[in-house]
Parts: sequence; structure tokens; C-alpha cells
Amino acid sequence: MDLVVDASVVVKWFIKEEGTEQALLLRDDFVAEDVQLHIPEHLPFEVLNAMRFHPGLSEDRALQIQSALDRYGFVAHSLRGEFARRTVHASFAKDLAVYDAAYLALAQSLEAKLVTADEALIRAAGAAALPLPEYESVAEP
Repeated sequence: MDLVVDASVVVKWFIKEEGTEQALLLRDDFVAEDVQLHIPEHLPFEVLNAMRFHPGLSEDRALQIQSALDRYGFVAHSLRGEFARRTVHASFAKDLAVYDAAYLALAQSLEAKLVTADEALIRAAGAAALPLPEYESVAEP
């Protein structure tokens, strides 16, 4: 199963907060290769920025997270061509920041669900959204 995941979910892999349990289910499915996760290339910037400004998180821990992000094997998409055009259109049509619109545009381009914990993005994505609290593991019991 192909899914698009945004930074609001991936941050929860490293910082315990509301939704972490569901985010870790998704991560485990990804690591087990039960799902394939697609991202715009800027996702690591957003995750690491959230780490940088999280109270009490050290530079060493941020570097460990950066290394983990490198190893995860996301399918990363460059903001070019049709994907870039869809992103700009979604930004204007849905009144989203370009970096948020990229997640929506990528999901639409791939005809995949966008897993997110961002309420504004859930509203903007409509049927393309899979709100994080609704994620259910696809792993076989």
C-alpha cells in the first residue's frame, strides 16, 4: 500500500505526544514493508526543525534523528514538473503554505491517502486525507 506521510506524523516517531501510538503503528508497518511511504523531499527539514525547537532536545539527539531519517528509505519526490505545478495550485486553491500543499499534491498525484495529524491539512485534503487517529495497521496478526 502506498501512502503519503507528512512531518506531523514523523515527528511523533521521535517525540511522545498525542497520536504517537498510531504514528508508531504506521512506522512499524513501513519498516516491515507492509506500506510504502512517499514524501516531498522537504520532510526531513520540517522534522529536524521541529526537533531543533523542541524543549530539552539536544543536538546529539537531533543528529541521531537525522541519521534515522536517512536510513528509513522513504520514496522522496522532488518539487519539479507536474508535482510542482500541482503543489502551487493546491497552495492557492486550499490556502495552504507551499510546503503543506506539497503533501496534498503528492497524495493526489499518486492517488494515495495522505496520513497526517494536521487538522488544517485534513480539512484541505478532504477524501485524500487519512487522519492519523484513523490509521489501522495493515500487518497481518
